[in-house]
Amino acid sequence: MPERSEELLKNAIQARREGRHQDAKRDLVEAVDLCRKAGARAELARALTALGQIERDLHHTDAALRRYEEAVAIYRAEGRSEGRAEGNDLRLAHSVRHLGDIHRSAGHAALAEPCYDEALNLYRANQQTTPLELANAIRGLAILKADTGDSPRAVSLWTEARDLYAKADVNDGVAESDRRLALLTECEDV
Repeated sequence: MPERSEELLKNAIQARREGRHQDAKRDLVEAVDLCRKAGARAELARALTALGQIERDLHHTDAALRRYEEAVAIYRAEGRSEGRAEGNDLRLAHSVRHLGDIHRSAGHAALAEPCYDEALNLYRANQQTTPLELANAIRGLAILKADTGDSPRAVSLWTEARDLYAKADVNDGVAESDRRLALLTECEDV
């Protein structure tokens, strides 16, 4: 990544942590532009995913979708040209999962599910996948399955997610999983 772009990306990450979304967006727009001009494709995809997240934070769904779609296209193209590098698979999985989240949040279950399926396949096939990455991908699909009325599948997914969150020592994830499992179980009992 061009040095200035890397600095902008780091600044944007810090600005997001501090809740300064407009500052983060400004830096990321500049980083994207610099990466485009330099022809730094992998770095461009990283900057686009970061910008996509900021767009989501700002509730700019269409813009976020475009950023993630472009990043996914780059990761897929880079993966084909590099013979599918494992690190690239994780970046692709992360980006595709976020596409699924965006589609799910917009009420487009038919578009979200294939994204989650692809992300889960990529994560499960990669030994470098952390329990937290896998849990987060499972979480999205579990929400989708519950929302579309597939309670048995949602229960199975939430159970797996809870176990992975526990393994990753993410108490908020465990608590959310337990709450959602209780709601699903309660609905089945009614």
